Amino acid sequence: MKIKEKYHVGDIRPSQLLQTYGVGALIALPNLSALIMGLDDWDVNNSQEITEERLLHAIQSALGSQVKRLLAPPASEVEPGNPFSYEARIGVPVAAFPRWLVCPRCHLLAPVESGYFQLKVNRYQPEQTRYIHVNCQHQPTVLPSRFMIACEAGHLDDFPWMHFLHGDKHCNAMVRMLELGVSGEPSDILIVCDTCGAKRPMSDALSNDEKQKYHPTCTGRRPHLRDKEKACSNKARSILLAASNTWFPLIFSTLSLPSTPDLLGQRVENKWPILQEVQSAENIAMLRRMRLLGDLSEYSDDEIWDRVELKKTTGNAEETVRPADLKVPEWQTLSHPEQAPKSADFEVTPVVLPDGYEHYLEQVVLVERLREVRALTGFTRIESLNDYAEEDNLPTDHIMPLVRKRTTWVPASEVRGEGLFIQFREDTIQEWLQSYDVKRHNASFFDAHRRWRRARHIESPEANYPGIRYVLLHTFAHALIRQLTLESGYTAASIRERIYALPPEHENGPMAGILLYTAASDSEGTLGGLVSLGKRIGYHIDGAREEMQRCASDPLCAEHTHFDDNKLHGAACHACMFLPETSCERGNKYLDRSVFVPTVDSSNLAFFPVI
Repeated sequence: MKIKEKYHVGDIRPSQLLQTYGVGALIALPNLSALIMGLDDWDVNNSQEITEERLLHAIQSALGSQVKRLLAPPASEVEPGNPFSYEARIGVPVAAFPRWLVCPRCHLLAPVESGYFQLKVNRYQPEQTRYIHVNCQHQPTVLPSRFMIACEAGHLDDFPWMHFLHGDKHCNAMVRMLELGVSGEPSDILIVCDTCGAKRPMSDALSNDEKQKYHPTCTGRRPHLRDKEKACSNKARSILLAASNTWFPLIFSTLSLPSTPDLLGQRVENKWPILQEVQSAENIAMLRRMRLLGDLSEYSDDEIWDRVELKKTTGNAEETVRPADLKVPEWQTLSHPEQAPKSADFEVTPVVLPDGYEHYLEQVVLVERLREVRALTGFTRIESLNDYAEEDNLPTDHIMPLVRKRTTWVPASEVRGEGLFIQFREDTIQEWLQSYDVKRHNASFFDAHRRWRRARHIESPEANYPGIRYVLLHTFAHALIRQLTLESGYTAASIRERIYALPPEHENGPMAGILLYTAASDSEGTLGGLVSLGKRIGYHIDGAREEMQRCASDPLCAEHTHFDDNKLHGAACHACMFLPETSCERGNKYLDRSVFVPTVDSSNLAFFPVI
């Protein structure tokens, strides 16, 4: 479909374009359902380059060395006052999807291309842009159909309404979607053909009865790339428009760590996308006249050029970084805060250990400043990538690309905030791991891990088991996040976790610690709540321990330790442990209150005693 005009239809935050509404995702606008288009359609003339070499090298190891840049979503630096101006057309391209629409008055069900519907644009109030049924009384606003088909390979298409109703029979159909009840359930929705009188309930599309259920064929369509793949062997599934499994992002992220001990070197790093092309001090002077040096302006041209030359000769060598290795430099820096250099984006301060926790904790570090860079490299549908460990060989046949060919850039965002790092004592961890009951529980978790992966046809089901050490640290992080939200000023969805858990025999181990942090994409700082609470962290750990000993769903929650239902969590549920998707790095898997504190069902596994 040829695009004649671009219209402003809504606004979202830059960070949402990665985590929630990235390429290939559906976004619900007030009167439209829109699909975020692929990078081929993006105009990056107004995109700012984001510098983070470690993350770029990790992405190159996954997507290829042709990836050269991390770019922020296109945005205008000035607020468009005129809706007809160039600035008003800067943004991320979207297209209406599903393409089939329903008239709420006459119940007509037809595609956008049928000519029955017309786009009604409101340039002054973009949120009111909508499709209307021009041939219906009062020209009502039409709504997107709520049903689509998708497969595990990432393909997405409109629901095959004609085939669902008529099979292979040809009919010049006039189709209507009738709602027989008020519940909106598929059993109350009837699809009717005015031409031949054929009828079929939508419950057939989502039925649990395999004999009665309608099985659509995957078309191989990639609507975000405007094309189709020739063949797809996966089974298509009927899904709802608002289903949570329509899009799962593959995001790489890392914390920005100072690579040089002095401030000048750090500022040169931040401006490297501009400075890497300069050839002399005269070029620096030209950038100064163009006001492109920013906070480097306080240094002389010769000082800046000397540092640029040094980086070009010694610090610009190609580096191979695996995605699984992104946490290693973070651990090395956070676990040695006294050696960590300060910068505008990173500052850490160790504090005294809380009373009573000297046997369990190695140190507590306040991260007063941090910067996290996230990059979107692909996505899946139906099956979340949380099913795989970070160091796993991800199933490339299930990851949908962001472009038709090999990309030279990926969308990224940078966020700044604060955090709290807690390191556990390795000797105490080892002492706990040697317990017979803990070893037996670890074997049960490993068996559940293996059966869970085998049920999803994941290669090497025994691989990438994170271990009971990870379960302990992950559970501790969730319990502490829930406790900190009571007093920090943040919601649970605003606090994220990074778990550092590796055994001594690992090439990068041992690691035993957690980082809880928050970030805001539209400010240079945040509320300061986490750092403030970190100064009295013992009180909050006490509260987390006390709360986690009981759950509103006990004893059922506490008794869930045998994994008979093929779930990857023990004593954990929404009432006590689970967090929003934006907070948890493993999709609420590998959690168990019984390894953290005694519960009503178990007291022999707990790392911490009864409080």
